[in-house]
Amino acid sequence: MTDLLWPGDERAGDLLGDAHVLAATVQIEQAWLDALVDAGLAPKALDLVGLVGPDDLPELAAGAEDGGTPVIGLVSLLRRRAAPPGAAESDATWIHQGLTSQDVVDTAVVLVLRDALDHIAAQLREQAIALVGHVEAHRRTVMVGRTLTQHAVPTTFGLVAAGWLEGLLDAAHDIDRVRGGLPAQLGGAVGTLAATTELARLRGRPDPAAVAVSLARSAATTLGLVWTTPWHVRRTPVVRAGDALVTATDAWGHVATDVLTLARPEIAELAEPTKDGRGGSSTMPHKQNPVLSVLLRRAALAAPPLASTLHTAAALAGDQRPDGSWHAEWETLRTLARRAVVASEQASELLAGLRVDAARMRATLEAAGEGIFAERDGVRRSTGAGAGSGPDATGTEPVGTRASSYLGATELFVDATLDRTRTFLEASA
Repeated sequence: MTDLLWPGDERAGDLLGDAHVLAATVQIEQAWLDALVDAGLAPKALDLVGLVGPDDLPELAAGAEDGGTPVIGLVSLLRRRAAPPGAAESDATWIHQGLTSQDVVDTAVVLVLRDALDHIAAQLREQAIALVGHVEAHRRTVMVGRTLTQHAVPTTFGLVAAGWLEGLLDAAHDIDRVRGGLPAQLGGAVGTLAATTELARLRGRPDPAAVAVSLARSAATTLGLVWTTPWHVRRTPVVRAGDALVTATDAWGHVATDVLTLARPEIAELAEPTKDGRGGSSTMPHKQNPVLSVLLRRAALAAPPLASTLHTAAALAGDQRPDGSWHAEWETLRTLARRAVVASEQASELLAGLRVDAARMRATLEAAGEGIFAERDGVRRSTGAGAGSGPDATGTEPVGTRASSYLGATELFVDATLDRTRTFLEASA
């Protein structure tokens, strides 16, 4: 896939592309047919792998408009190609028996989403490792703390990086929770498995409904997904996935926003990793634009409206199968997930190569002067101790040196973040 208007899109490769989705739909049809055969409801196993492929995408895409879904054309192609010359045509009619188009589309989206989440999870782990290095290296690197864009009181870059790290750990937690609970959608026409139950009844099974549910569980297990009751109009799995992706883009956007601020030439406390040809301007050759951070911030700005669409669609999922709200999810979730994959790689590159100018941070702090201690002095005056009562209040030492005595619980907070990260890295190894 290519996208001229979303620079970096090629980083996602074929993830969530049409070929990826098509392969997932065939995987579902195969798992369901195998489950029918194993349960004794269908007479003969068929190998569906390779019957359709990327060359069929134009035909399937063009035909999808007629039914509002690509599944109708897919099933027709599979049935036509599944039976070799001389084979009984009825063997192929068992393909898709008991399923509905939403079962196939929903489960296909879940399968390709799982691959995207795995990719993002691996990138978040790399980012955590990179940030641990920054936190440990700069836990005592003093710098100006800024609030509402203005100088406030001293902090350390180690604590700033620890804040980024906490955001990434939150995102990793949400991604892992969603990934571990991804469900198959196997409910039939209105989420009752009536057709599969009827097949079992016609085969003389004493408890045909239980057979249908067991078959659905088996197919879900084959696909490596969780079995749950049908969720045709209960769109929680979709909105949870969207929210987890936005939590990740939020975390990367937070990092990017700080980098964009601190990389400004007049501040110059941080700088992006350099690469030949990156960050240039079409007309101003002296510029070195922080492109990775710009693109990460773009992703963070664009992601929430996509998740909002998913929530709106979930709220408008009516009857037993939705009319339009479900259809609105497909491309929305694909776009959100694919952009998150791209952003995950950009964030990994940014954090692995981020350049920290500790001397510049200290110089900015020194230039802030005594005003950086205004809060401290106010606390001392309020207790009657007087602004000049502390051992660091003589002014004989540089501001940067004295700032180290007004860092509050910074060390404890950094330790807490590092402990949490070690636990995460051990669990995700």
